[in-house]
Amino acid sequence: MKKPLILVTNDDGITAPGIRTLIDVMKELGDVVVVAPDSPQSGMGHAITINDALYCDPVQLKASEDHQEYSCSGTPADCVKLATQEIMKRKPDLCVSGINHGSNSSINVIYSGTMSAAVEAGTEGIPAIGFSLLDYSLNADFKPTKKFVKAITQKVLEEGLPKGVVLNVNLPKLSEDDIKGVKICRQAKAHWVENFDKRTNPQGRDYYWLTGEFINEDQGEDTDEWALANGYVSVVPVQFDLTAHHVVQDLNSWGLNKVS
Repeated sequence: MKKPLILVTNDDGITAPGIRTLIDVMKELGDVVVVAPDSPQSGMGHAITINDALYCDPVQLKASEDHQEYSCSGTPADCVKLATQEIMKRKPDLCVSGINHGSNSSINVIYSGTMSAAVEAGTEGIPAIGFSLLDYSLNADFKPTKKFVKAITQKVLEEGLPKGVVLNVNLPKLSEDDIKGVKICRQAKAHWVENFDKRTNPQGRDYYWLTGEFINEDQGEDTDEWALANGYVSVVPVQFDLTAHHVVQDLNSWGLNKVS
């Protein structure tokens, strides 16, 4: 049987340890093509490049690698667009993004370049998963994630995903033995209380650093935040139809359809 074709991307850049781990796992499951940013693109959300030229060059980071890799000057969403429309000879069977340095649980999903790459693939009808590890360290240990990344990916390859849905997978910063298992969750209700650290440069011009505190308002035991805090891998199905369907009927009662 033909091996599944897997597109690998991320937002931390093509040389990041997380994507190198993800590539190793995916090569056990299928044929791999990597298209990833040439520099970190964290927090880019679903940004795309429209006012600058895009460059996408083949690279070989290790002499022993036998799969295709491309370094892209654009965003994670750009990487998926270029991969599927210009680089890959056929539509991939799966797109995986990550493994991200740091959480993309709860509200973080809307800012995430990692998840936006997965969502972009989903909009093109490709099953997709975003993986993130709750460790921001440059020396983060991704080895404990391998077992869970492989198991979840295998299931998606076997079962597929509903149309319009991608998976947001977050992994706790624990040893493989200490991870209790996998929980299917909903996104926790949470937000950031943000502040700007205002400073002045030597030329007298003000500049700002964004800081903030994460506030989890949700005490439910079926959320991604609860799962991660209690030693589980969280899996949240994410839809990219942003319509608030439950509000449509209420808005229709406003009589706006009579305005002319």
